[in-house]
Amino acid sequence: MSIREVPLNKVRITDAFWSPRQRLMTDVTIPYMEKILRDEVPGAEKSHAISNFRMAAGEETGEFYGMVFQDSDVAKWLEAAAYSLALKPDPDLSKRVDDMVALIGRCQQPDGYLNTYFTVKEPENRWANLLECHELYCAGHMIEAGVALHEAAGKDELLHICIRLADHICDQFMQEEGIPGHQEIEIGLMRLYHATGHIRYRDMALRFLNLRGQDPEWFAKHTPKHPGVHYGGYDIIPEDTAYNQSDVPVREQTVARGHAVRQLYMLTAMADAAADTCDAELIAACDRLFENITQRQMYVTGAVGSSPWHESFTVDYDLPSDRCYGETCASVAMTFFAHNMLAIRPDGRYADLMELELYNAALAGMSLDGKRFFYVNPLTVDTRISGVVPGYDHVLPQRPAWHACACCPPNLARLIASLGKYLWSEDETTVYSHLFIGSEADTRHGCISMESSYPWEGNVVYTVHENADFSLAIHIPHHVKELAICVNGESIDCVSEYGYCHVQRKWNAGDQISVRFDMPIRRIHAHPYVRDAAGKVSLARGPMVYCTEKNDHGVPLSALSLPENAEIRAVKREECILKDILLLQAEGLRQDLPKSLYETTDRQFQSCTIHAIPYFAWGNREQGDMCVWIREEP
Repeated sequence: MSIREVPLNKVRITDAFWSPRQRLMTDVTIPYMEKILRDEVPGAEKSHAISNFRMAAGEETGEFYGMVFQDSDVAKWLEAAAYSLALKPDPDLSKRVDDMVALIGRCQQPDGYLNTYFTVKEPENRWANLLECHELYCAGHMIEAGVALHEAAGKDELLHICIRLADHICDQFMQEEGIPGHQEIEIGLMRLYHATGHIRYRDMALRFLNLRGQDPEWFAKHTPKHPGVHYGGYDIIPEDTAYNQSDVPVREQTVARGHAVRQLYMLTAMADAAADTCDAELIAACDRLFENITQRQMYVTGAVGSSPWHESFTVDYDLPSDRCYGETCASVAMTFFAHNMLAIRPDGRYADLMELELYNAALAGMSLDGKRFFYVNPLTVDTRISGVVPGYDHVLPQRPAWHACACCPPNLARLIASLGKYLWSEDETTVYSHLFIGSEADTRHGCISMESSYPWEGNVVYTVHENADFSLAIHIPHHVKELAICVNGESIDCVSEYGYCHVQRKWNAGDQISVRFDMPIRRIHAHPYVRDAAGKVSLARGPMVYCTEKNDHGVPLSALSLPENAEIRAVKREECILKDILLLQAEGLRQDLPKSLYETTDRQFQSCTIHAIPYFAWGNREQGDMCVWIREEP
């Protein structure tokens, strides 16, 4: 039975929490990013990405600027802009998108090749260095943008450009061996296959996946030497095959390792291909890696990638809080992976992961005003050390306006702007509701709407707007232990399977299904192998993980402790920047600071109020320390 997402253009978000964030995307963040790409924001890191396209089109002179993958920033911005146009018609933005697409078309070579770096700087080296040069990565993002403009905005010019590009890639690599150094083209080709129905694109994506790991020495054999030139901005060693998951065939991989975003983009494509082909080996590999990541290599916030060395996974349970990498792109990719797993089977673990990422690790990548962005998302920040001491220079206490390597901001923008496609799925008999995000969906079984007071309250109401006979499968988040479901005010028992409550009946227009549940504050403890969290606790309520900030305490956060029996309460504080955000408070202890570095006398404590804010909201006030884990006292 085929499960498919309800298309984005058939979903409208009406949520008190997420609708303002989508408006922030359309009104602030996406226009801001466009100015960045045009180098029109004083004080921000230079992008020069649009000028690179003008140079490739022969309309501007100068030197290529930025990363070898600078094109991908424009592609992801175009994808976000496509979703913005679906959310809110904007003739001026529509015209600027058309102009940008026309410029991209003028850059495309007669054979379909499209990449500004090699067109401007090294035309003789096209496809010569797949390990470092990100040509296929940039192509994948451009193809995703072309599909998004087609599906969300009804614009087909970039889709036609991308079909020519994809055909060129198929002609180049369908018969000859080639492995992408950075996985992403596989996602783009699968999306192009779904949009056009042309199976050759799926076959090309599968070929890239199937070749990976078959010859672990492939990159060592096929990577030319460029003394002193590192296209990705740092050394990429061909012999380090685990770095890009090319040491083991994809169907045999058992643990996540290497560059986190590469791993998760690969898994996103694997899950998509597995759902389409019912490939049991691919499905099993996705299951193994999902389990390994979420149960052994994921932070409590949903962040992944514990090491700044090559932005990578390391080993099971190695989850340092203060050196955490937790790239925003990796959390966005975790959402993509979980979403595609739901097309294989509706399992609540995948919806739980989407929820965790969306409300925590991914959302933390952007400031509340939509104009500043984290690349790295640690769980502990100490301003004496973070961003200062070698080994911690990647950990920043404030979000910059932009980044030299700017993959994360437009990635987050395209995720939030396209949020509607992650909410609902359907098959011949069932409509699946994955997240408690207020919305209206036009499904094959008729129109269904949902009003939600989540994430602050446990009150959700579905309304069926047409007579129909189907099962409504409602995902119940894993943290919900007690709930009541009523149909038209009458309590019902329903079948629960893999985290979904199935309500089956013949519906009449106007029928309502209410779901009510308590949202107690939870204390979360880590596995003892997570040495950095030993003896500590993190706090959560509903989908939100909380953290403490020095702004609220005035002492080192490491001096705070929370007694095991302390009552924790949810409160609202009418502080401007945190208005409408539910905070937590508890009576805790503050250790007196000793006079010596080491002492043998008993520690002295004073009573204090501990304040915790949702992790996504940290770093929006005065610069200061932050910590997710709090010492717990018996």
